[in-house]
Amino acid sequence: MIERRPFDALGGANHGWLDAKHHFSFANYYDAARMGWGALRVWNDDTIAPQTGFPPHPHGDMEIITYVREGAITHQDSLGNKGRTVAGDVQVMSAGTGITHAEYNLEPDTTRIFQIWIIPNQQGNPPSWGTKPFPVGDRSGRFVALASGYPEDGDALPLRTDARVLGATLKAGEEASYELDPQRFAYLVPAKGKVEVNGVTLDARDGAAICGESKLTVKALEYAELVLVDTSP
Repeated sequence: MIERRPFDALGGANHGWLDAKHHFSFANYYDAARMGWGALRVWNDDTIAPQTGFPPHPHGDMEIITYVREGAITHQDSLGNKGRTVAGDVQVMSAGTGITHAEYNLEPDTTRIFQIWIIPNQQGNPPSWGTKPFPVGDRSGRFVALASGYPEDGDALPLRTDARVLGATLKAGEEASYELDPQRFAYLVPAKGKVEVNGVTLDARDGAAICGESKLTVKALEYAELVLVDTSP
């Protein structure tokens, strides 16, 4: 089963400095049928104006992954961490027992991110944060784990949950496949480009809610940059 969720039909709100689209219920957007997808709880498509951002605010017991699509995001938190994550790269914050953080676009141009929240399967651990570059060329034509709860994904940022966040880039006409346990839940969004997923067409920033599939085959109809979450039910 693959359900296309068109970008134009997503919930959201435009706050001036922030234009947010929500694949799942979030903040003032509520849809009882879209409270999450397996352990995936939030997928926000955020456009952040220059010299603005999210002021300090707390989180607990959540894995928060930020995939930067354009521009850069600058992170600060109550652990003393500071860092700048640029387009194509990823940061992971494990909120654990509690953390306060801020995320700012300190760039002269607009920043665009995907912010992904996954429910952890571990409780009581201290908070942590990390960022890592993932060169686009290294995931050309294949899915690469960007963040993962599995030790075998040693090059990925660690997650405290039974999930993977993967990225791929495809040239027009190129295909990439991903083996999936049919009992698992997956969610795919093209950050750029138009693709077919097992024959279902997605435009850029559309979502695909996937379950009951044993293999995903993604064909790029034009140059495409993909983000995929594979998570427990």
